Order: sequence, then C-alpha cells, then structure tokens
Amino acid sequence: MALQRMDNVLIVVNDLAAAKAFFIALGMELEGEMPLAGPWVDQVVGLEHVECEIAMLRTPDGHSRVELSQFHNPAAVNVTPANAPSNALGIRRIMFAVDDLDAVLARLRPHGAEIVGEIAQYEDFYRLCFIRGPEGILLGLAQQLK
Repeated sequence: MALQRMDNVLIVVNDLAAAKAFFIALGMELEGEMPLAGPWVDQVVGLEHVECEIAMLRTPDGHSRVELSQFHNPAAVNVTPANAPSNALGIRRIMFAVDDLDAVLARLRPHGAEIVGEIAQYEDFYRLCFIRGPEGILLGLAQQLK
C-alpha cells in the first residue's frame, strides 16, 4: 500500500483566535471549526476526557492543511524552552512558498510575527526567512525568484 498524501500538521495553541488570525493573514483559508470530545477523541490522542476546539485551515491550492487545536481538558502543557532554537530536536518549522515575502511579512507583523534571523537570498533562486508567530510557532517563508 502506498502513502496517499500528508493530510495536515497539528499545532496546539492556547489562543485559538489569535493563531487562526495569524494563519489567515498568512493567506490560508479557514476550512472549518468545531469542538471535539468523546471516547473516540480520547482513543486517538491517548488522553482521557478530552475537550478541545479545532480550526482547520488550508492553503489556497487546497493541498496542505494546518489544524489548530486548543485543549480545554486536559489543559495543554508547556514544553521548554518555549522558543526552542532551529536545531532543537523534533518538528521545528513549517515552510510556506509565498509570492511576495515582504508583503507577507507586512501582513504578519501586526499578528506578532518576528523574523528569527535575517532575510537571506539563496543565489538567484530564493529569498527566505524563518519567523516566529503567536505562541512561538516557527514558520519558514520562501519566495522563488526565478
């Protein structure tokens, strides 16, 4: 059996509204929102008495999704350090292709986005940067130049 696709990436947040606004400002489209609870949720995530809200956002091409989840029960737990560096073990960032890096940064700054290092140019092919958004979410942005 072959892998079909990567369906989505889950990001657990404390402020669902702020995270949702950030990803919408990035250019993602809200696909839907709903509360989740019940035995089947407990079974899937391996926790008991789960109560959470999710928001599913998709890229404009419809191929990629980010699922934002805010846990009400059990409460979300913090991992340290909160703003782990790019070389920390685990999932570090999600990379997005953008058509105008400067315009995207201008839209995201009011939502708390901060450039992690600098905007860099890779030869004549890409302008790239890493940014931190709400709750330390780390994203990569890449603008193809050719």
